[in-house]
Amino acid sequence: MKNSSKILLAAVVVVAVLAIVYRAVNKAPSAELAAREQLLQILQDGGCAECHSANPVLPFYAKWPVAKSLIGKHIEEGYAVFDIMPFENSLADGDAPCEVDLAKVERSLSDGSMPLAQYYLVHWGSSITGAKEQIALAAVKELRTKFYPSPLSAPQFADEPIRPIPDSVPYDARKAELGDLLYHDTRLSADGTVSCATCHGLQTAGVDNKRYSEGIGGQFGGVNAPTVFNSVFNFVQFWDGRAATLAEQAGGPPLNPVEMGCKDFGEIVGRLSEDRDFVRKFTAVYPEGLSQETITDAIAEFEKTLITPDSAFDRYLKGDDDAMTAEQIEGYGLFKEYNCATCHAGVNMGGLTYELMGQRDNYFEDRDLTLKSGLTDGDNGRWAQTGVERDRYRFKTPGLRNVALTWPYYHDGSVGSLGEAITKMARFQVGRKISANDCGKIESYLEALTGEYQGRTLTNMNMQNENQSE
Repeated sequence: MKNSSKILLAAVVVVAVLAIVYRAVNKAPSAELAAREQLLQILQDGGCAECHSANPVLPFYAKWPVAKSLIGKHIEEGYAVFDIMPFENSLADGDAPCEVDLAKVERSLSDGSMPLAQYYLVHWGSSITGAKEQIALAAVKELRTKFYPSPLSAPQFADEPIRPIPDSVPYDARKAELGDLLYHDTRLSADGTVSCATCHGLQTAGVDNKRYSEGIGGQFGGVNAPTVFNSVFNFVQFWDGRAATLAEQAGGPPLNPVEMGCKDFGEIVGRLSEDRDFVRKFTAVYPEGLSQETITDAIAEFEKTLITPDSAFDRYLKGDDDAMTAEQIEGYGLFKEYNCATCHAGVNMGGLTYELMGQRDNYFEDRDLTLKSGLTDGDNGRWAQTGVERDRYRFKTPGLRNVALTWPYYHDGSVGSLGEAITKMARFQVGRKISANDCGKIESYLEALTGEYQGRTLTNMNMQNENQSE
């Protein structure tokens, strides 16, 4: 046999052996496993936690000079974008996974972005074969259906990462009526000039459209005031998540020296107690009387009523094909293509996770070049509450409902237009340069997110005043 033939035969044998090994290590999970168990096995076989966790188990060659730099970079970027361990733990325990985690995993599987080629070329068992992809996507769909059913959606949209806002949520009407009064009552501030509605006006889409809100004595806060509308759907309140409930959030501003400036709730109770008619109404609902707990509970019940269902987008998801324009429908497709629908998932299209501001590029460095503001305490984000370094510059993702009415944008209120906010999100969070055409279509789609409050399309008097002044 000639040498060339021997070489060819050896090559064929090597390829055959490699093919057998590849098929063996990339075997799909057993069909006898539950869907969540199949998905968990695929993620674990894929080694996802080696880049997407706080304490990755590294291979021996990770310390080699060239590999160390490359692997370290992948781990840093992977963990910054997604900590997969809570998701894997939920799969193992049979608990409800976070909607955002579901959306992130689904998107990575669908677009083939994970695992990275540099990883699966070395770790053969980590590659996602066609069979694994189908099994994993089916598992995601099953989990979403089980834990986050969308009965309002038309069948073709039942598995979307975004769900329509329900027409109402459970609340106590008598308590909410009192909460409405308290929400608009300036007696909750030390000098009687500021109420909850001062910074979160219901006639201005739940915001004040200022970069930083003005509290007592002309003082300004350090972060932008988020909208109060649909806040009931957030998993925590405030940008840094320091309030776990609406009631806890309601108790913060009155005692903040910059916002409403009261020393304690005893001071507030004292002022309200002088109003006999109000006390009579209040004790009829809360026999225990006025206190921090009852006051904040009433405000929280009122805030449960501040939802805005039936936007054009909601009607579209419910099956009304004509609810959105062709441009808006295309914009929704682009919204998903640019990965926006991963972090901005769920009913409120956000408010479900903390995300790093600047996942793909340095947002704060760029901001400083234009605003010359430097870093502020407000930029620390979740870190201010945990002290964990990974939480620095990480913020609760804002909900996008009514976003066309709630400028300026971001935690720092540094961006005044929706188009600019979209462009910067594409750059800093997704790592892509978005075209003006795509940006315009996504902006048109976001305008379709304006819902109804008390049966009427939500409006913003500040926008009307601007239009009149022009």
